[in-house]
Amino acid sequence: MQFATRLDNVETSAIRELFKLLGKPGIISFAGGFPDSAMFDVEGLREASSKALAEEPGGALQYGATEGYDPLRAQLSAFMKGKGVEVDPAGLIVTTGSQQALDLLGKTLVSRGDKVIVEGPTFLATIQCFRLYGAHLISAPVDAEGVQVDRLEALIAEHQPKFVYLIPTFGNPSGATLSLERRRKVLELAVKHGTVIVEDDPYGDLYFGKAPPPSLMALTPEVPGSRELVVHCGSLSKVLSPGLRIGWMIAPAELLAKATMCKQFSDAHTSTFAQATAAQYLKSGRMPDTLAHVRKVYAERAAAMGAALKRELGDAIAFTQPGGGLFFWARLTGAGGKLADANVFAQRAIEKGVAFVPGAPFYAEKPDLATLRLSFATANIEKIEEGIQRLGAAL
Repeated sequence: MQFATRLDNVETSAIRELFKLLGKPGIISFAGGFPDSAMFDVEGLREASSKALAEEPGGALQYGATEGYDPLRAQLSAFMKGKGVEVDPAGLIVTTGSQQALDLLGKTLVSRGDKVIVEGPTFLATIQCFRLYGAHLISAPVDAEGVQVDRLEALIAEHQPKFVYLIPTFGNPSGATLSLERRRKVLELAVKHGTVIVEDDPYGDLYFGKAPPPSLMALTPEVPGSRELVVHCGSLSKVLSPGLRIGWMIAPAELLAKATMCKQFSDAHTSTFAQATAAQYLKSGRMPDTLAHVRKVYAERAAAMGAALKRELGDAIAFTQPGGGLFFWARLTGAGGKLADANVFAQRAIEKGVAFVPGAPFYAEKPDLATLRLSFATANIEKIEEGIQRLGAAL
């Protein structure tokens, strides 16, 4: 069978390949990027789905508008207003998870050979998605305060990319949060160079203690001319339920129209039942309590993982304690003659009954083989401490 040439540049996800090894009994996994299913507000979602069927069964069960279910678009508009973003319901479309928003951006903006700047490291599925449409990806380096804006400006000037893709808040995999100063600078760069900035924000509500800086979209009023150059992608997957597959995209009207057209070809519309359920849930006012609970639990687990890494691996590993999100991004230092190759370390860790994701696949270019990603989301504190002990033994 002869497949499309666009598949030539796309490889099977290294994370999915790793999951094939996780069936070993007793294994502790820090590999996935999933929220903890034990924290889903099942009762709230049950009530929301029942109300959706009781109040507007036709809307919940029938075909719907490609742009999204109007009551949900209204609720998402209000949700974003609470985060400092003024957007009319007509100024956003509902997508099947924020992943579909990225796919729609690939379809609408990327022609074969177009250059796209991403963070190094960045979300693995983004690398695969944009490459599928023929993009040439260029990495901008990241540190503890997010993308290095001086390097980003130099890369924009050199390559004149179709757009820049960033996860400014608790990035996957980096865990980094772009500082307020750098956020303003990114918007200024967008205007100066006429460059579109895509802001992916699935983790911004998962902060521990102090809230992160406002999103790029929320800051656009401070930088004249930037609003028409920013695309914002949001999701309920990490804060409510991945199974609902509810995401959204805020973008200039012309781009939204093109994205809607392409979505019609893909799935006609996101599940109306899921949309109606999400709309009822947001309307119920339960989200603030849900977020408060999730933040508390994840903060405790992140603190436990950070302490355990320092205790069990010492100076053989370097990391910045995350202020939110789901991940630690770490680097093996090789101190004391210990292992500094995360791919070899991952195999040894599996043998000891613990799993993580090596960092190399998260780079679009020039991978750092010493890096790794650890998720603290789905393991309780006892499992985190035991798992990090196993990592220490593996190292």
